Amino acid sequence: MKKLINDPGDVVADALRGIEAAHPRLRVDHGNRVIVRGDAPVTGKVGLVSGGGSGHEPLHGGFVGPGMLDAACAGEMFTSPVPDQIQAATTAVDGGAGVLHIVKNYTGDVMNFEMAAELAAAESGVEVSSVVVDDDVAVQDSLYTAGRRGVGATVLLEKIVGAAADQGRDLAALTALAGAVNARARSMGVALTSCTVPSAGRPTFELPEDEMEVGIGIHGEPGRRRVPLAPAREIASMLVEPILTDLDFTAGDGTIAFVNGLGGTPLIELYVLYAEVAKLLDAAGVAIARSLVGPYITSLDMAGASLTLLSVDDGMLRLWDAPVDTPGLRWGA
Repeated sequence: MKKLINDPGDVVADALRGIEAAHPRLRVDHGNRVIVRGDAPVTGKVGLVSGGGSGHEPLHGGFVGPGMLDAACAGEMFTSPVPDQIQAATTAVDGGAGVLHIVKNYTGDVMNFEMAAELAAAESGVEVSSVVVDDDVAVQDSLYTAGRRGVGATVLLEKIVGAAADQGRDLAALTALAGAVNARARSMGVALTSCTVPSAGRPTFELPEDEMEVGIGIHGEPGRRRVPLAPAREIASMLVEPILTDLDFTAGDGTIAFVNGLGGTPLIELYVLYAEVAKLLDAAGVAIARSLVGPYITSLDMAGASLTLLSVDDGMLRLWDAPVDTPGLRWGA
């Protein structure tokens, strides 16, 4: 194992110190391992809180700032943050208008965010609502979930709902918007290699050099099947076909197409894949309104990619285009 770390047990704490040093407009609560927007709480604004296991950077801490999240909780590697962390984040961003929890559909995350919401309401009187993101079409259940996994749609949802929160929309409106974004999004991924968790020191699973895993999860959960390694045009079809089978993307005001790198795939390869995806979507009558290409929800050093499609209306597009200023996503600011 070759990694730029000190002690494997200190990776999360050391990374949070690096985030604090690199982005002084953010605050880091090191005791609770929470990254907070520098001006939080904003009076009268709904606070947005997300989080999850570390190892998926820039998700979630890299998306804290104007136009996206107000706070993010960093769990241990691939492990949900505990309720105390989430409660601390919730109270830190409560500006009197309530807090929305954005939760990926993994059993530990769902349970701990629910417990934290109850604690925040009981002890601090914070009104908390939540949305559970479950966009992955690969498998219905996995090692970590009941139902579909939450993956790439989380990034798009945090951006769109974050813009709406900065406009001053109330908690009920933001909860409804988050639900609508989740309902309109679908994702599918493929892995070319395993990832290596620092504390384990070896690959999470074995994947021969001439094979790939279709439908992989972001923690290394198995997908639909293992198949021989294929060219990008064939991989694109393996990602596009199940998504379009699951949901009609020809209606509405277009689609946001998000080709995401899982951590170990260079950007040039992601653009090769995007070109093939775009051809397939055009042939299927799916109009691409916006695109996003890059490693935004990763799995440490896993080589591979995922595709997320989000069917948008004009209002969602305007929110997508609104300014955002975070370490991981920035435009128009």
